[in-house]
Amino acid sequence: MPTDLAVSALVTRASMGDQGAWNDLVERYASMVWSICRQYRLDRRDTDDVAQQVWMAAVEHLGELRDPGKLGSWLAITAKRECSRLLRSRHHGETAEDPLGFDMTADERAGLIEEEVEAAERNAVLHAAFMTLSPRCRRMLALLLDDLPYQEISARLNIPIGSVGPTRARCLAKLRSDPALAALMESETEPSRGERHV
Repeated sequence: MPTDLAVSALVTRASMGDQGAWNDLVERYASMVWSICRQYRLDRRDTDDVAQQVWMAAVEHLGELRDPGKLGSWLAITAKRECSRLLRSRHHGETAEDPLGFDMTADERAGLIEEEVEAAERNAVLHAAFMTLSPRCRRMLALLLDDLPYQEISARLNIPIGSVGPTRARCLAKLRSDPALAALMESETEPSRGERHV
């Protein structure tokens, strides 16, 4: 999978001291770590503590990962363990409530972790593609995401109202043309092998 190769390359560079690669990894997975902490209903301070522990563990073990392309899964599991450890220590040995449910099988839990990792990957690819756009396109798309009427977008961008739609179309076309985002969209719309033969 291309994202595994991209992550693997970032991990390799980060483990050799490349600060830019490390920053890319943190940007790619920080929201996933926070999301896991929210599942455990941690407050902001505890979430910060868990995130710090997770990233410190990543720094310590980055060069030892058997499959660097699976860093996202490793971070997700590490975050879940840190959340559970924090809650257990707070409750003096009581079993922490598992927000994913006690009745779930190991496969179901692994599936949820995989979903978290895939969401983090999609967000990272989309963010990287968004940042390649011109400042005007980024502002246009951000205003559209706020669900503002064209009249207000026109006023904020100081463009004629009749230009909003065409400008929006050009910006979205540029976004979709990003190679990594295009590959991701194609892979998500491709039918599985079994579906192709049906």
